[in-house]
Amino acid sequence: MEKKKFDMEENVIEMLKTVYDPEIPVNIYDLGLIYKVDIADNGDVSLDMTLTAPNCPAADFIIEDVRQKIESIDGVENATVNLVFEPEWNKDMMSEEAKLELGFL
Repeated sequence: MEKKKFDMEENVIEMLKTVYDPEIPVNIYDLGLIYKVDIADNGDVSLDMTLTAPNCPAADFIIEDVRQKIESIDGVENATVNLVFEPEWNKDMMSEEAKLELGFL
């Protein structure tokens, strides 16, 4: 079962890398917006994510995009996206690739 959960977690991460904030040319995973991914034995996925700004105009679009894409993964029953603002996001949470892409390196 652990191998299956590991594979599913990899699939979830790959899918998260296809979700973009419309205003930033870097995916939400590499931006560091995903704080936690939990996969239950029954295939339910719960993730905690944040936004680059609490008043992000694309918040609803991004959250729905995440939910739909995660639920499209084989073996996922339900996806729950929890929007959190603790800890507050900052640019240090980005991957090296994202920092390079956005000119922070």
